[in-house]
Amino acid sequence: MVASIQSNVSALQAFSKQIAVSANNVANSLSDDFKKSRAINTEGKNGQVETTITKINTPGPLVEDPLSETGELKELSNTDIAEELVNQISASQGFKANAKMIKAYEETIGSLVDLIG
Repeated sequence: MVASIQSNVSALQAFSKQIAVSANNVANSLSDDFKKSRAINTEGKNGQVETTITKINTPGPLVEDPLSETGELKELSNTDIAEELVNQISASQGFKANAKMIKAYEETIGSLVDLIG
């Protein structure tokens, strides 16, 4: 059972990283030329959850630079706020599910200790 809890703890850390990466993307969504990052969780050794963070280099939309007198184009951030919202909701639900598993484990151990005396 302890290995299961270790998996849940690693999942909590992984979902926290996902939320942090998404929050950084949202915070920089109005920065010109900003490239979003993505945190991908995968199963690692012994059922642990590992997070890989990669930068997504797709181009952002090109718009006319209002400060340019020659009509130059500038690239905006490639961050999609709607996509980030979905990522944050998904990561939040994963975090909550793993937190509930740890809470259930603690309650079970507490009940066993009470029975044993």
